[in-house]
Amino acid sequence: MRLMPIVTATAVTGFLYFLVADRDRLLAFAQAAPDQQTEAAANEVQVPLIKVVAIQSTSREIENAIVVRGRTEAARQVEVRAETIGQVISEPLRKGSHVEAGDVLCQIDLGTREAQLAEARARLAQAEAGVPQAMAAQAQAEAAIREAEVNLTAARTLSADGYASTTRLVGAEAAYEAAQAGLEAARSGLASAEAAITSAKATVETAEQELSKTAITAPFAGLLETDAAELGTFLSTGGACATIIQLDPVKLVGFVPETEVARVTVGAPAGARLASGQEVRGEVTFLSRSADETTRTFRVEVEVPNSDLSIRDGQTAEIIIGTDGQKAHLIPQSALTLDDEGTLGLRTLDGDNVVGFAPVEVVRDTVDGIWVTGLPDDLSVIVIGQEYVTSGVVVDPTYREAAL
Repeated sequence: MRLMPIVTATAVTGFLYFLVADRDRLLAFAQAAPDQQTEAAANEVQVPLIKVVAIQSTSREIENAIVVRGRTEAARQVEVRAETIGQVISEPLRKGSHVEAGDVLCQIDLGTREAQLAEARARLAQAEAGVPQAMAAQAQAEAAIREAEVNLTAARTLSADGYASTTRLVGAEAAYEAAQAGLEAARSGLASAEAAITSAKATVETAEQELSKTAITAPFAGLLETDAAELGTFLSTGGACATIIQLDPVKLVGFVPETEVARVTVGAPAGARLASGQEVRGEVTFLSRSADETTRTFRVEVEVPNSDLSIRDGQTAEIIIGTDGQKAHLIPQSALTLDDEGTLGLRTLDGDNVVGFAPVEVVRDTVDGIWVTGLPDDLSVIVIGQEYVTSGVVVDPTYREAAL
């Protein structure tokens, strides 16, 4: 016996039974099936959207900065040395003492220098006294040559007319030559007198300078970094008297990477935080044009006021140099996320509440949030729930005010 004809016959018999004997229940079942399909479709459409919190962010112009590590450095430092020889006869100044420009640091014994200066001045006076005599002698020689010229002219005229002898003419010529020789000698004497004055003046200046070198003075106002030379010390030329440094203003010295050097300009505002926690402000006064051969960095100097001398030479400093401003968005740091490729960015919303992803570049971290760039001037940013959505998903956002 075949199975399929029996099953088919049973199904047809059942259908005829319901159609004839239980027609009402069959019609109720037929009407209920479409209603159930409609209800299932309605349930699929009404699935709730993911709720997120977002902010409307607008870019703002902010000051940018470069941060480098560096140190403090005295504005000037010099080791003062002797320019002459002699024994120190002054009491030493102790290190840490404040000195003004021109203050005597080491006084060297004068020795015979004052006598040498007096002698040089006497020779100068003697040389100056000889000049009037030389000038008088020259004037006398000039008068004599004029007289000889007159006599020579007269002798030649009379000799040509036959009124004077040849002997007289020869004598006039000899007298003229002697007058010329006398004038040359007088001129030479005046030149020698003037040269003697010049030499005497040079001797006086040398003696005066030698005398002035016995007082070794501070070249600028500052602090003694070492004791001055001890009383009784014999200093030779080039011997050290003391070391003096200037700390007001003080310099901040750092080294800028070659990738950032184009953003630094002389005169730019700058500041620093010292290792002690002290914060100072100044401006860039120098930027090197050549890089360090080893580190490929460029030396930058910032000048900072230090009237109270609280900043010392050689302190570690974190230097912040201001650069040109740029537009950036201030957003909560917690809003940052990563895409599937590991790129740092933000989840954004378009006008239809469709989620997107925008990569960003962090500019600065503050207590109010984090400044980022690489975004349009105006956009909607998801700040809560960004980790639970992906690009292309429609969400139900709630907006809150952005941080000021």
